[in-house]
Amino acid sequence: MAVTTVRDKVFRGRLLGYDPVSLSLCLADVEASTGEHHPRVIVRGEAVSEIILEEEPFDLQGLAERLEKVFPNLVKVYEEANLITVMDRIKVTPQGVEGTGPMYERVKRIYDQFVAEKKAARFP
Repeated sequence: MAVTTVRDKVFRGRLLGYDPVSLSLCLADVEASTGEHHPRVIVRGEAVSEIILEEEPFDLQGLAERLEKVFPNLVKVYEEANLITVMDRIKVTPQGVEGTGPMYERVKRIYDQFVAEKKAARFP
């Protein structure tokens, strides 16, 4: 995501969170228009001029629905943490799958197939 301020500074990074009251944004792994890199940047809501989403957000709910078909009543979605758990042991995030054993392997296959289908749909 790219955030342009009212002073024409641009910050590119990953959105970690926002304050719904002040509309302030917290970005991670930020590259500023000056070329500087920062681990975290907070941009006050009144300073935001423009927000550009440079990539499509990960469809966490869509993946959870697919996992639910294979693991009924064993899938939990934590939207605020951008996390899915399967059987409270296997963690799934947009970055990948964490866990071990045969259940991990099944979840990983479903995740890989889901990501491949989404990429194929974007770039036919």
